[in-house]
Amino acid sequence: QETGEQVAIKQCRQELSPRNRDRWALEIQIMKRLNHPNVVAARDVPEGMQKLAPNDLPLLAMEYCQGGDLRKYLNQLENCCGLREEAILILLSDIASALRYLHENRIIHRDLKPENIVLQQGEQRLIHKIIDLGYAKELDQGSLCTSFVGTLQYLAPELLEQQKYTVTVDYWSFGTLAFECITGFRPFLPNWQPVQWHTKVRQKSELDIVVSEDLSGEVKFSSSLPCPNNLNSVLSGRLEKWLQLMLMWHPRQRGTDPTYGPNGCFKALDDILNLKLLHVLNMVTGTVHTYPVTEEETLQSVKARIQSDTGIPEQDQELLQEAGLAFFSQKLVTKHTADSKVNDTAAADTDLLFLFDNKKVSYEAQVALRPHPESVDCILQDPKKNLHFFQLRKVWGQIWHTIRMLKEDCNRLQQGQRAAMMNLLRYNSTLSKMKNSMASLSQQLKAKLDFFKTSIQIDLEKYKEQIEFGITSEKLLFAWKEMEQAVELCGREDDVDQLVKRMMALQTDIVDLQRSPLGRKQGGTLEDLEEQARELYRRLREKPRDQRTSGDSQEIVRLLLQAIQTFEKKVRVIYAQLSKTVVCKQKALELFPRVEEVMTLMSEDEETVVRLQEKRQKEL
Repeated sequence: QETGEQVAIKQCRQELSPRNRDRWALEIQIMKRLNHPNVVAARDVPEGMQKLAPNDLPLLAMEYCQGGDLRKYLNQLENCCGLREEAILILLSDIASALRYLHENRIIHRDLKPENIVLQQGEQRLIHKIIDLGYAKELDQGSLCTSFVGTLQYLAPELLEQQKYTVTVDYWSFGTLAFECITGFRPFLPNWQPVQWHTKVRQKSELDIVVSEDLSGEVKFSSSLPCPNNLNSVLSGRLEKWLQLMLMWHPRQRGTDPTYGPNGCFKALDDILNLKLLHVLNMVTGTVHTYPVTEEETLQSVKARIQSDTGIPEQDQELLQEAGLAFFSQKLVTKHTADSKVNDTAAADTDLLFLFDNKKVSYEAQVALRPHPESVDCILQDPKKNLHFFQLRKVWGQIWHTIRMLKEDCNRLQQGQRAAMMNLLRYNSTLSKMKNSMASLSQQLKAKLDFFKTSIQIDLEKYKEQIEFGITSEKLLFAWKEMEQAVELCGREDDVDQLVKRMMALQTDIVDLQRSPLGRKQGGTLEDLEEQARELYRRLREKPRDQRTSGDSQEIVRLLLQAIQTFEKKVRVIYAQLSKTVVCKQKALELFPRVEEVMTLMSEDEETVVRLQEKRQKEL
């Protein structure tokens, strides 16, 4: 019967040796008994299909994944310096889950590489699935064996040396793959031939996770995760340590975690993937601080950590959300952390808080540029330097990425300035309401005062008429005069007028601020420069093989220098705006207590007038 499901059919070449025929049969057998969301599932071969096979070997039917393989995904221009953080976390989670499952089922994959991971769009996110278990070996007594076929760059050293091996060969491949997804290139001398590669890389220390050639051809060893990549500081530090476990040369130590012991690398990775993170952009310096937070975390404890990182005292810190709302939540700070593993298309900055120092009356544009990768610095000093094609490809990708990061950093600072502006508008709207209340209270008081003064005037005129008839009362006259004087002290028209003037002036300043230069499109923006750099890089990458010659980097360096200038100029504009915003907010904050004070005095005046009016009537 038809199910409408698409399946992938794999057939085996005819010229297989008996040993490989057995291996093919084993793959089909293994595939049929596996059931895991991150391992491609076997399907029944559609009826009549087997007859079409070119030989007597059985066909293998599998679920079809329309997202292509991970290699295709890594090759997209956007991923030249590594995948986005969310995509990395999802991939690590999926592949770790699949490998755990295979190892629990006593299966070693041995040939894990981007070509053997396919992508399927799930309901909420991309799902990664391992395929090609053709060289997977079942773990039986004879399986600590010496046979292998595979892609050399991802193969564990013991496989290359044809030594006995265990599940830790998959750790090496997984570590290599993870490193490539984070940085955009393989960790160990990706352009070297296997024999020289092996001789050189085996010299690395246990903690080294990268062996690379600089632009002058010198080989360097390092235990640090190289920049650029798209990870925040916390994940970068944690994954660096995890990669050190996965990329140990000696198989016995590989994957052994200090806390969880041998094969503890998966539990260690779980801890990293389960981190709840809070990102805070310090608007004073333009630096993003990332904090792992627990379920018990309070705002107070986060503020204490912010103080030790930034030097801004807790009581002077103001944390704003993007819409300008103050972040007061005493409850779980984790309410504000994005669950990265849900969706890799989510904007990375949804969970960003903006930190301001309430003591500051102006903000200087003292935002430092991110440090450039070493090769970018080298090319900036000598743009005419002639490089091999593979070097150009890497450096140009890094230069384009640097311009992309300038654009993103600039957008983030602008978001912070906008949050401050929105916050000011919230204060201003409260102030407007108070102004209206104050005006109506002033009107009310004036009406009562006028009525009272008129009443006293009439009383005095009537009294004059009575004097002519000889009716007098010194006591009454004295009381009225006293009341008249008391009332003269009431009424706050001058105070109200003065406050209204100050509010109107503030209003004008705010309207001017909203007409900011930031709102207007300027030519030569970072967006334009980034687009031009992308185009240069794309053209370089798409050159036919026979045209992939050496060359210099003058054209793309010119774009980077322009981008740095544009960034610095834009940052100065953003910070000038921010300073004006802060000044306006300061004025608004000074007005609040004054308005409240005048309103309280007017209410007291009103009570006085009512009391005097009653007294007057009684005495009459």
